[in-house]
Amino acid sequence: MVSNLSKTLIHTALLCEAQPIIQYLKLLKNKDVPNMYENETHILMVSGIGKTATLKALTPIFNNYPVKKAINIGIAGCKDNTLAIGTLCCTTHALNNIVFTTLSTHESAIDNNEALTTVLVDMEAQYFFDVCKSFVPHENIYCLKVVSDYLSTTIPTKEFVSGLIQKNMALIKEIV
Repeated sequence: MVSNLSKTLIHTALLCEAQPIIQYLKLLKNKDVPNMYENETHILMVSGIGKTATLKALTPIFNNYPVKKAINIGIAGCKDNTLAIGTLCCTTHALNNIVFTTLSTHESAIDNNEALTTVLVDMEAQYFFDVCKSFVPHENIYCLKVVSDYLSTTIPTKEFVSGLIQKNMALIKEIV
């Protein structure tokens, strides 16, 4: 289903990252595209973790919708333990009341500070950015990450992840 109305794309890897956003924006599940939620102004795509899942999920969006703004939202590991768990960071823009820092994307969890040249690490953001920059102006592509751990390979619970995003919705809603 092709839409002529330009929308804001929100991408998450996990449904638990998306749930607070789905509720806030009152998004409805798209019957034709798995893991996609939308309303008149927003599309939210839950891709799954990693490069392949991210690239596969974004293809139908850009094939069927004009996108004016693209936002990747999710959790990230952090090597700087002075940034509290739950801190919202932006890695693409300096924004009011949000920490601006560096991020690298890796295929697997990183648990070694020396292996990381950035403050944050995730498994999707760079792939998201690489796809989006062909369709959306650079200044309209955002990467928002919430510090979830200090380079732990332990998988956090869905409730914990959803809670981290929920606690930051006041700041996130200013961008979405």
